Amino acid sequence: MREQYLSDFDFELPQELIAQYPLENRTASRLLHVTRDVMEDGTFTDIEKYLRPGDLLIANNTRVIKARLLGKKETGGAVEALIERVTDETHAISMLRASKSPKPGTKLFFGNAVVTVMGREGQFFELAFERPVLDVLDEEGHVPLPPYIEHEDSKNDETRYQTVYAQYPGAVAAPTAGLHFTEELLTRLKAKGVEIAYVTLHVGAGTFQPVRVEKLSEHHMHSEWYRMPEDVAEAINRAKAEGRRVVAVGTTSLRTLESAADRPGHVVAGARDTALFITPGYEFKIVDALVTNFHLPKSTLLMLVSALVGRKRILEAYRHAVESRYRFFSYGDACFLERDPEAAKNID
Repeated sequence: MREQYLSDFDFELPQELIAQYPLENRTASRLLHVTRDVMEDGTFTDIEKYLRPGDLLIANNTRVIKARLLGKKETGGAVEALIERVTDETHAISMLRASKSPKPGTKLFFGNAVVTVMGREGQFFELAFERPVLDVLDEEGHVPLPPYIEHEDSKNDETRYQTVYAQYPGAVAAPTAGLHFTEELLTRLKAKGVEIAYVTLHVGAGTFQPVRVEKLSEHHMHSEWYRMPEDVAEAINRAKAEGRRVVAVGTTSLRTLESAADRPGHVVAGARDTALFITPGYEFKIVDALVTNFHLPKSTLLMLVSALVGRKRILEAYRHAVESRYRFFSYGDACFLERDPEAAKNID
């Protein structure tokens, strides 16, 4: 297989197409349906006609935590923390932004919360909280909106940057494909005969880290924690054995499904970390189709969707989306991508 390069996954995106706010109605977003042979514009409720009775829809029920903390050091200097992962009740791994990197033992003050810097590994700091981390985040934290959203977080973001089925707190970024679903739409899909189940992957801040190498073989993927419940694993294995489609809602659900696969058509239950990096040429073991938003140029997520339907096809779809004025990224519009079985054989 030939070497793949970062520049293979670039496209021109006008700044004004980056959605800064969500639409009032979750299902009002547009939806671009892409297969090997079809490219069709519609609205998100068209997902009802693209999903078939018997399909198994897998979504990520992680809950976004208010992971951004603004405070001061003992010296009075400003410090900003972005929690990457809560490791136990009173400890977390975090990125820190300050004029000088805090040393071990430094006290940080976020409102009424006192936090001690315990150590550092690479870009991440280990923090010890005097009270439960999640309590402090609920009281003092801000919604960690992505860096390309330019306004400060608001009360509206606390609900809209969260899926309607969010359950387990731990993510520092939303699984944004799920933001388009409402309870009513999920109920209609179930009535149609679509089976719905949930996995958990806590999205980390690493999802926004740019790829800094030109050769993709030299990129080290960030790690994220996921859980595949036993009953969901059984449902997936049953669907694959019966020849029914497994449809992932979002790239996080897709990475969970493919990370949990021990062979084609079969997943194993359990909780573990994954650093799976999917690029064109990858042979999918579980996922047949994907609901997803539009992704950043040169991002690992653009590489993932290129693996699903082919790089040239994805870039065609993205050019069409730009020309048609689709809204991009977290608060933007969506795609429904059906896997091209030939994509894995051709990475050009």
